[in-house]
Amino acid sequence: MYTDPLADYLTRIRNANSAGHRVVSIPASNVKKEITKILFDQGYILSYKFEETTNKQGSIKIALKYDAATKAPVIKEIQRISTPGLRKYAGANDIPRILNGLGISIVSTSKGVMTGKQAQQQNVGGEVLCYVY
Repeated sequence: MYTDPLADYLTRIRNANSAGHRVVSIPASNVKKEITKILFDQGYILSYKFEETTNKQGSIKIALKYDAATKAPVIKEIQRISTPGLRKYAGANDIPRILNGLGISIVSTSKGVMTGKQAQQQNVGGEVLCYVY
């Protein structure tokens, strides 16, 4: 059993990207569903589907996105920031910009999981979960 489900989620996406897989299946949770929706809305993945399984946990099938011309993955790097051993929090004004605005940070706030830009617009801070670019 793994102790950090979010790190497992990010690692599965990272490994599937580097191996050139089209689809990756990941055990579901509410936070993972929210992060998947953010990745889709920001254009980092092609599509996703939530499936029910026999153990009631469910799974998420994510279709990864690749550049049509070069076949390079759209997600260059996906990096876990806040870990169970060292949580990283940021206020609304301290949320970092990733690659000068080209990447996104995903933040868990009191109003839900959202991008760093959305958190700044709503003037809320929270735990910085990961960076995607």
